[in-house]
Amino acid sequence: MARNIRKKQTKRGVKKRNFFLYFCMMVFSAFLAAVAAFNLYLASLPPISNFDDIKPNPVTSIYSLDGEVIKTFTVFRFEKVSIDEIPAKLKNAVIATEDKNFYKHRGFDTLGLVRSVFANIKAGSLKQGASTITQQLARILFLSNERTFDRKIKELIIAHRIEKTISKNEILELYLNSVYLGSGTYGVQSASKTYFDKELSELTLAEAALIAGLPQAPSVYSPFQNPDAAMNRRNQVLKRMYKTGYITKDEYKAALDEELHLSKKPRLYSFNKAPYFIDLVLNELEKLGFEEQEISQGGLKIYTTLDLKSQNAAQDAIVNDLNAYGLRSKKTQMALFSFSPTTGRIYAYVGGKNYEESQYDRITNAIRPPGSAFKPFVYTAALQQGVGVDDIIDDSPISFKNWSPRNYGNKYRGKMPIWKALAISSNVAAVRLIKKTGADAVIATAREMGITTPLQNDLTIALGSNGVKLYDMVVAYGAFANGGFRVRPYAVERVENSRGVVIYENSGPKIVKVISFDTAAGMTYMLRKVVEAGTGRAANISKATAGKTGTTDDYRDAWFVGYTPDIVTGVWLGNDDNSKLPGITGGGLPAKVWADYMRVAITNFADSVFDYPKLNGSEESKPKEITDTEENQKDDEELLEGFDTDEQSTQVQNQNTPNTPATEAPKSEEKAEIQKPKRPFSTNEPPVPQSAPLPQAAPLPGA
Repeated sequence: MARNIRKKQTKRGVKKRNFFLYFCMMVFSAFLAAVAAFNLYLASLPPISNFDDIKPNPVTSIYSLDGEVIKTFTVFRFEKVSIDEIPAKLKNAVIATEDKNFYKHRGFDTLGLVRSVFANIKAGSLKQGASTITQQLARILFLSNERTFDRKIKELIIAHRIEKTISKNEILELYLNSVYLGSGTYGVQSASKTYFDKELSELTLAEAALIAGLPQAPSVYSPFQNPDAAMNRRNQVLKRMYKTGYITKDEYKAALDEELHLSKKPRLYSFNKAPYFIDLVLNELEKLGFEEQEISQGGLKIYTTLDLKSQNAAQDAIVNDLNAYGLRSKKTQMALFSFSPTTGRIYAYVGGKNYEESQYDRITNAIRPPGSAFKPFVYTAALQQGVGVDDIIDDSPISFKNWSPRNYGNKYRGKMPIWKALAISSNVAAVRLIKKTGADAVIATAREMGITTPLQNDLTIALGSNGVKLYDMVVAYGAFANGGFRVRPYAVERVENSRGVVIYENSGPKIVKVISFDTAAGMTYMLRKVVEAGTGRAANISKATAGKTGTTDDYRDAWFVGYTPDIVTGVWLGNDDNSKLPGITGGGLPAKVWADYMRVAITNFADSVFDYPKLNGSEESKPKEITDTEENQKDDEELLEGFDTDEQSTQVQNQNTPNTPATEAPKSEEKAEIQKPKRPFSTNEPPVPQSAPLPQAAPLPGA
């Protein structure tokens, strides 16, 4: 019986295997038939007539919020060169990198195509390409860059017809003169002059390899924006050249050791109306899934959030005010970032004073200590724990075992409401407050509000000792203006293809509740006092305005971050080499630039007011004017009279300049991990930051 069962099972197994083999043979036969039919179809196609008259794709344009063209990507902006003028090392580098079988195939690489088909079927979408140089040329001249199977079939057909129409060398020449190579350059001659200020014949092997590595992702591998990535990509190209036999081992090693020497001349690509913002737009588009060639050559219409009037006001304020202060050195930089705290639209974005001289974006990349501009996070944590804006705090000297934070000029005012302590930017009050709330709570609050950089778990962070990004600070302050909700900024409103079809549209603001409405109201009340009667008076634009100043030790960094009900804007000033500024505080030049910009930016909005109830210390539910306590009945101006509001803070750490790599940061939309203390916390001896020892008994100006 058992024997019969086994025989039946064996027969069923054989039948299943036979059926599977039969099915595979049928599928393979169908595939071969399809390939044969496709080849017959390709063989029947005629060459492309009037090929010399073919025009490239429509121009891709980027628009501001008010409909102004702020950037165009025009195909064929290049100096045409013949194939004979292009050095062999550059041609070989491109072929080794983009299409090693270029001289063997008939427009497409069959094996590479099969591999990509199986990879795409497995992924369920068009994830992997197998584009030859001829296919890329077909896309540049005839097609959009949409990632669809339909476009891929058209690309194969047109590539084959191109191969029937012109020779391989003519295809290579046209490609090398047409391909987008980043920084607004099209073609190898333009790239050679843009990046190295050289004729093609003067390029070294390493420089040729760098240019050959750009077509895959021109902005990612741009030596101006990402020199490390460009060098890594260059080395990959050199390795491929060595493996394919185009260069010897000695040539390979010598090229790897060559340093990067870029052109210092002004470049054509940067002459657009908002260059730092354009870089941000391109990065955002790539994160949304757009390929760089699709962006530059797809005839897209890209509508952004930028308000050109505000952008021009920001650029003018930075340049004019820096010049008025005599700060003309290339190392002295200023950045401004402005967006809507309710919608997330970015209105102005200036990553430095001169894009021609430096493409380094100091908004999203630079990590610099904020000084007392960080104090609002301490006060926010306190309000979240139930402290009221009128609660009294002692503005008198405080000491720990190895640290004595002090106010500017050793001036102290005794007991006062915390709103006044913030208005005059008292250092000792901020330290007392973080001692009450706990550093953990302050760090958690800063993380929730948008700060992504590492923060030392000790009392010194109350005075802004750790580095932050301007981008993060502006996002965080936006929660004060927006009822406690953090909104993610964005630059791209919508994208249309060359046929006018909307292929992307922003779905609306990404909002996260980070602090309570009452806390946002209390902080806005206190930060308005900073502008009305405290260290931020230079930013008073006679509107509903709130903000905070920040200055670090030895005047190395100066900040002002502030907001109206409709716009939140941050300004940073400093030297790229972290050297001292000439005694400039956050309440000086940054606050002035902020005000000069905001006077223009707020004209787009009605005279709006903060939608917060008026506060009354002990009875916040009853909206009435705030009054001083019995311990301090002086009015605001008398309190501040004779008080030097120049500001500084503690020693700094985690700084970042273009020459100093940034500390790795958590993702901004996730809850960032809080750094644990390196040793148990003590009220007598706070942990001392390792990278910047604190001075003992040193007078610390109030920020």
